[in-house]
Amino acid sequence: MSKSRMLLAGAFVAAAQFALPAAAWAADAPKVVASIKPIHSIAAAIMQGVGEPELLVKGAASPHTYSLRPSEAKALQNADLVIYVSPELEGFLEKPLTSLSTNAKVMELAEATGVKTLEMREGGAFEPHHHGDDDDHDDGDHDEDHDHDHADADHDHDHEHHHHDEGDPHIWLSPENGKAIATDIADQLAEIDPDHADFYRANLKSLLGKIDATKDDLASRVSTVKDKPFIVFHDAYQYLEHSFGLQAVGSITISPDRKPGAKRLHDIESKITSSGAACVFAEPQFKPAIVQSIVADTGARTGTLDPLGANIDAGPNAYLDILSQNIDSLASCLKG
Repeated sequence: MSKSRMLLAGAFVAAAQFALPAAAWAADAPKVVASIKPIHSIAAAIMQGVGEPELLVKGAASPHTYSLRPSEAKALQNADLVIYVSPELEGFLEKPLTSLSTNAKVMELAEATGVKTLEMREGGAFEPHHHGDDDDHDDGDHDEDHDHDHADADHDHDHEHHHHDEGDPHIWLSPENGKAIATDIADQLAEIDPDHADFYRANLKSLLGKIDATKDDLASRVSTVKDKPFIVFHDAYQYLEHSFGLQAVGSITISPDRKPGAKRLHDIESKITSSGAACVFAEPQFKPAIVQSIVADTGARTGTLDPLGANIDAGPNAYLDILSQNIDSLASCLKG
């Protein structure tokens, strides 16, 4: 056999090895459980050709109020690797991770290597928060109508438990954080499953290239509207803003799971007027009527943002689709 034919044959063998169906390795693939769709998507992209991770929070469900089903509790019990963002985002996992996932490696991505976190912002109008030695926040805004004493500060609330010093947990909306998350997941998978380490590393290289290309494309889509202010439904998008130079100036609600109080609505209406906010964004999990009532007398347009991709199919492409969907929605509304 000629040297060229031998090389070609070797290439086919290598290609065939990387193309082995997931079913062939399903039995020895690590059992991976991921909390939310964008994180599940990154893990799924890294695991392509080896196996598939399991997703906990599906559809339009919110991690802030989620309750585990028995089948999901069993998946945690049998997992080799559990991936989540932080106790601030997925509070529902705090107890199960200590009682069910005793044999699993647990990745808290907010603490992962290379992931950069931002502080939570203060107030409906996003006033900067300054820490001091005597900084002592009330841990229980049970009702947003208590705004009279607490203004609209982003104190802890029943479901999200956002402690300021823990940082904003919506880390995946930064493409650079997405790359760091992907790298950390690939490293962890290679450690617990060294037989497939080459697959994880090859998939990682492909995904990092796709994230870079997508970021460049999305930056061009919003390049002409970066200076236009807007209001979001809840403060989940500052990583997206920092990555693409966008100008959010306030949020309607502290918690996406509670109706905002009257004072907060008044303050947001005033902020729309004073800032000249071009758009106010709803989220698909919540009724848009409150957004319509806020913008009625302001002239601002309305759109929809969604940090979790409720209407996007789960899988290896979902993460990039979530970034694209949100940037497209911002660009469309801000351009008018």
